[in-house]
Amino acid sequence: MSRAGSGTTPGGRRSTVRVRTARGRKSSSTRWLQRQLNDPYVAEAQRQGYRSRAAFKLIQIDEKGHFLRPGARVVDLGAAPGGWTQVAVARVLSGRGEERVVAADVLPMEPVTGAEVVQLDMLVADAPDRVAAALGGPADVVLSDMAAPTTGHRATDHMRTLALAEAAADFACRVLAPGGTLVVKVFQGGAQGTLLTRLKREFARVRHVKPAASRDESPETYLVATGFRGGAGDAQV
Repeated sequence: MSRAGSGTTPGGRRSTVRVRTARGRKSSSTRWLQRQLNDPYVAEAQRQGYRSRAAFKLIQIDEKGHFLRPGARVVDLGAAPGGWTQVAVARVLSGRGEERVVAADVLPMEPVTGAEVVQLDMLVADAPDRVAAALGGPADVVLSDMAAPTTGHRATDHMRTLALAEAAADFACRVLAPGGTLVVKVFQGGAQGTLLTRLKREFARVRHVKPAASRDESPETYLVATGFRGGAGDAQV
């Protein structure tokens, strides 16, 4: 895999691949397949050895915030298939042994060299304890690309993903060291007010970021909260 951060915006002209609807395949599946085959980030992820195009979302977010520093301790929630974890490991690896990357997801995930993978559901009561135990100390960064399976009903999808975002915020406020960073996915909608209010109270700065790798039609955006106000003594790890 090439160095994380290279080729963050694919360039060059590519011929368009057209997919015909096959017998037994739904038209929606055909549209998805054509989008995948013509997505430059999918091709670039394959070229660079990332497990998903989502890796470029984190790269682009970090290019603005520079929070994945060598030696950092990182938790990646909703990590499968591992694209964000790959980026985190590559960027925090210092060779001095201070860094630690813990990847957690409800789905099984192939190991990533340099990370500890934990399979669990973050909405289960003991999940935060298990992730905190794997981390073994305060985190510098908590990443959450968690999203509930989509139903096609936008308001429902928004509320279900917001519940996961709130779980990520609860966990981050528990384990982050002073000055730490939380990056969490939300869907655009009017129900983020409570979460935003909380993050603005707990962090020095909160902003919305929609990386270029996020598809235009996607309602996803990311809240990037920096400068955690809590103290290491407040983290129950």
